[in-house]
Amino acid sequence: MARNSFRKLRIIMVACFCIMGSLFVASSTKNVVTTTDISEATSTHLKTDITMNENQNLTQVWDKVFPQSDKVDHSKVTFRNRYGITLVADLYIPKNVTGKLAAIAVSGPFGAVKEQSSGLYAQTLAERGFLTIAFDPSYTGESSGEPRYVASPDINTEDFSAAVDYLSTRDDVDPERIGILGICGWGGMALNAAAIDTRIKATVTSTMYDMSRVNANGYFDSMDANARYELRKQLNAQRTEDAKNGTYALAGGVVDPLPSDAPQFVKDYYDYYKTERGYHPRSLNSNNGWNKTSSLPFINMPLLSYSDEIRSAVLVMHGEKAHSRYFSEDAFKKLKGDNKELMIIPGANHVDLYDRMDVIPFDKLEIFFNKNLSN
Repeated sequence: MARNSFRKLRIIMVACFCIMGSLFVASSTKNVVTTTDISEATSTHLKTDITMNENQNLTQVWDKVFPQSDKVDHSKVTFRNRYGITLVADLYIPKNVTGKLAAIAVSGPFGAVKEQSSGLYAQTLAERGFLTIAFDPSYTGESSGEPRYVASPDINTEDFSAAVDYLSTRDDVDPERIGILGICGWGGMALNAAAIDTRIKATVTSTMYDMSRVNANGYFDSMDANARYELRKQLNAQRTEDAKNGTYALAGGVVDPLPSDAPQFVKDYYDYYKTERGYHPRSLNSNNGWNKTSSLPFINMPLLSYSDEIRSAVLVMHGEKAHSRYFSEDAFKKLKGDNKELMIIPGANHVDLYDRMDVIPFDKLEIFFNKNLSN
């Protein structure tokens, strides 16, 4: 691919995931399709972005982008990570079950909230007999942390372990039967958590991104050391501007309006985050995106440095047609042991694994977790 084509691709993808903050700032308030119920339910919450505390009221209405199941009980829970940040999660418990259950913590995609894809996964797995939580990562959604909309390879990995802390202390959970599931950028966080947290007995990554690799190398590893240096200069110049202004500039969510010549996978992101299908007012990708300088720590801190030392079971699944497929395939190559599996889903693209119930292999997920979270 020619240099100009790579440059064009990088700029478009920046608008999608804000990984190269100062290169592109897109308006994310135009042509957004929402529902009246979601807007009314979250209008108060959207007026301020303040640090959460245990006593702050959380949204109690059902404001998910998927329908509520009558097969599970749902409630909101909070817990703290070891940085003192309060995380907010949706708890899903299968009805008519007794005893200690196997539990699964779910998060992602990168820039999404628990009312989107992670909640759908959690609710569906609860229908299949697991106690599950879908949590908002630190600094996003209903979870606390300031400044808002910051991502961190360390803190976001810790978020998964904090979820395990919480699940381990519940009377209805068997602490020896806890797994995690990370979607998109949280797939890499999940592998990193599995490498450090031996309490995690089974890990699933779905349509995974390695956020360290994509920030340091660009998409399809198109950046060299010189390009990386220029990126660092731009991001650090933005730090100076933020310090002068006393505010943190946001990089813009999924590009809007959609360029006429956008690649198909960018159109796929738009179709999820910017339409009624997946739009949510608290979602970074649906709105103004991440803090521009959030990508700096990922450039220097490889997430998967010790993934080859994961001894627990791992299932890596990705769509055959996904532009991001190489992240999962390369991550899988590094894993060791006979309890690791790569599943390529025929015909599926990256976003299909966000919410397509006819594509997401929930039967496989149920079998995998039952096998590896057994007594």
